[in-house]
Amino acid sequence: MSDRDPFTAPEGVRLQKVLAAAGVASRRVAEQLIVEGRVRVNGKVVTELGSRIDPENDLVDVDGTAVQLDQSKRYVMLNKPTGVVSSMKDERGRPDLRRFTNEWPERLYNVGRLDAETSGLLVLTNDGELAHVLAHPSFGVTKVYIAKVEGRVTPQTVQRLLRGIDLEDGRIAADKARLLSSSTEGGGSLVELTLHSGRNRIVRRMMAEVGHPVVELVRRQFGPLHLGTLPAGRARELTKVERGALLTLARRATGDAPEPRDGSDPRSDQENE
Repeated sequence: MSDRDPFTAPEGVRLQKVLAAAGVASRRVAEQLIVEGRVRVNGKVVTELGSRIDPENDLVDVDGTAVQLDQSKRYVMLNKPTGVVSSMKDERGRPDLRRFTNEWPERLYNVGRLDAETSGLLVLTNDGELAHVLAHPSFGVTKVYIAKVEGRVTPQTVQRLLRGIDLEDGRIAADKARLLSSSTEGGGSLVELTLHSGRNRIVRRMMAEVGHPVVELVRRQFGPLHLGTLPAGRARELTKVERGALLTLARRATGDAPEPRDGSDPRSDQENE
């Protein structure tokens, strides 16, 4: 983040022009947003229409949501199907992620991993800083999984997942857990787990430890991103709203943005196997 003062810096590009180029609003509407005090540059409210910024270094947010100024960065959501490994080039020749990135000229990388048997939401990007925040467990970005498991899961088992269980690599507890369905006739159960851990195959190991091996596993949510109705094997670019949510999360996690004005938790609307 730049230490320049946007109120006094004579160089750079006019703020309303930057906002319009980023797709936030037309230049006239962007001017209104500035005058109303809804735009911040490097955490400071800017209300002067003559303000100029450096789009390559300054951080801008509107109503507390980060604005993507670097248009070279690409953010893609993939619904990874089963049978595909989370790698851009698999040395063993297994199906990998390259088949899903052909339409984008940038060299994209996956954020974190889903094992071959797990399907669901995977983020592909060329933004290394954002990828680090999303993937590293120290930043607390949550992921939500739906697991179809063997046996009838009881409320007591759900409470055990929440209290924590001991695995060979240490104790682990779900951030949230709830039972979606449980068959009384041997049809298995559906469990929703929310975790911020990035440990290998953690959901499968947790459920096996409590006596309910995973039959099918899908990741439905990653941070503020929801899989929605995206079909398996399809990829799409994130919307402007989704990009803003991701960038806002990343800036707050690294201390490059002020807290939201309403005092809400930036992770309250969020979700590696």
